Amino acid sequence: MSIQIKQKIVDYHLVEAQEERAAEAESDSKSAASTSTSTASAPAAKTRATGHGGNGAGNIARMHEKVERPEMLVGSTYKIKTPVSEHAFYITINDMLLNPGTPYEKRRPFEMFINSKNMDHYQWISALTLIVSAVFRKGGDVTFLVKELQSVFDPKGGYFRKGGKYMPSLVAEIGYVIEAHLKIIGLIKAPVVDKHQREIIEQKRRKFEQQQAALKADLGDANGDFPAGAELCGKCHTKAMIVMDNCLTCLNCGESKCS
Repeated sequence: MSIQIKQKIVDYHLVEAQEERAAEAESDSKSAASTSTSTASAPAAKTRATGHGGNGAGNIARMHEKVERPEMLVGSTYKIKTPVSEHAFYITINDMLLNPGTPYEKRRPFEMFINSKNMDHYQWISALTLIVSAVFRKGGDVTFLVKELQSVFDPKGGYFRKGGKYMPSLVAEIGYVIEAHLKIIGLIKAPVVDKHQREIIEQKRRKFEQQQAALKADLGDANGDFPAGAELCGKCHTKAMIVMDNCLTCLNCGESKCS
């Protein structure tokens, strides 16, 4: 291969083959290093833009609908027993752990399941779990579900759950279960009662217990054979009125509001 020289030759020197190969190797290494640097900077920029995959404030992983379900989730199961069903309901809420091992580690709800032997509510319960799970995976503020579910009223009437809290419907009790779970994982902050309020509550509690003890002493042992939560019968004046088949019935004289 011939090379045309268009300029005047003013000097020359001999180059050995070994020196020529060393110069070519040095040029190739500089080119490879430049390509590697540009390739590595692209994913870093992408990571900073998407907000995933790091420990810095700009790389915090957040829940969104494109997050894939991992092989294992941490979950809790809650049991509720209501008078509207013969069988109990078991509510399982599974959480995903985000940013594990970092200062930004947190649990976020990912899915919900409800299981029961009662098949009467199967259709709407299946729909409810699918919708709630979809909202969980959507991310953002999911606490609004609590108020929405708790505001559902049953036209047939509500009931009192253990502890005396009134439940307007079964759906509302599911909302209270979700609220309790969100408090556990820190999405909802539990109300804090200050020391002064606690003292007032304890005073009220002691006063009520004293009144109940005095009432029991006045009645003597007449109520010893009947349930502790029985009401006073207007006919025989005995605390033996209980709810049987959704109707107040006296266990002492048989008086019934439905007869």
